[in-house]
Amino acid sequence: MSLLPYALARRFLFGLDPETAHELTMASLARTQGTPLSMAYCSTRVSDPITLAGLTFPNRVGLAAGLDKNARCIDGLAAMGFGFVEVGTVTPKAQPGNPKPRMFRLPEANALINRLGFNNDGLDAFLANVQKSAVRKQGTRNSLLLGLNIGKNAATPIENAVDDYLICLDGVYPHADYVTVNISSPNTQNLRALQSDAALDALLGRIAERRETLARLHGKRVPIFVKIAPDLDDAQLEVIAATLKRHAMDGVVATNTTLSRDAVKGLRHAEEAGGLSGCPVLQASNRVIRQLRAALGKSFPIIGVGGVMSGLDAVSKIRAGADVVQIYTGLIYKGPELVAEAALSIKSSA
Repeated sequence: MSLLPYALARRFLFGLDPETAHELTMASLARTQGTPLSMAYCSTRVSDPITLAGLTFPNRVGLAAGLDKNARCIDGLAAMGFGFVEVGTVTPKAQPGNPKPRMFRLPEANALINRLGFNNDGLDAFLANVQKSAVRKQGTRNSLLLGLNIGKNAATPIENAVDDYLICLDGVYPHADYVTVNISSPNTQNLRALQSDAALDALLGRIAERRETLARLHGKRVPIFVKIAPDLDDAQLEVIAATLKRHAMDGVVATNTTLSRDAVKGLRHAEEAGGLSGCPVLQASNRVIRQLRAALGKSFPIIGVGGVMSGLDAVSKIRAGADVVQIYTGLIYKGPELVAEAALSIKSSA
């Protein structure tokens, strides 16, 4: 159990600009991971294994991509009791992202808006950090599953997006337990156009081809998941489900942040551009999960993410059809204690 009540840290962090608080938190995790100071946030991992896409997840609660874009804090995050951690999104080249300010808290709604725009240090730095992490070293590899999330550079024209995804796939493949193809961030211009039927078919076709080459080269088949948006109608979800199956993708991550502001109208920062995450996304995400489960069948792996702020929220995702869940904004509002709460709630609901 963590030695430091998160309520104390939150009071300090919420007094800072959101991005400053984020950078300070990640820097602190990077410095303290693997040291006795990690006792401030470490927790015993709940054992609730499940096998999906040929992988055994130690429990059903993971960290969503976006918190640790540069894979600096894998070991610190692992110490919080997650069954799996997804880092990134990484792009081939380093890029600063969108102009600041670009993160906003909506505490009345337990929500965030961000328009970061895949700010990261680039693929080479990302892979160096992954390889330095203790959970990737011999003998500790199976203590945590690691997902590596890939995207495209903002400067790459959308018609050339597949080139960026293939560069990233080549780089991360040897080091990932699974790879997530992020085509749903609202903060890279035109990126969500890749969810349309023709564009998605072309992209996943090329990724599937490259995966076969990489599987032969590295002697292992790494599962590939696709991360989609919550702002999709039933017809679009049916097309996406069919395309995922046609190209033998291994799973889907549902969902990313939303562009809708219906749930936060009138709140300070509600009209800021960017993706809304946290409590207001829960029902929209669960709707997508239910639709995907109906379209994909019982055995297709679904990672449910969006609005998990409590154990009950986590269970609602499982009941909607997700196999495992991820948290991000909930970690910011509720702290590391949410990891064990969610994992225990899912385990006891089975």
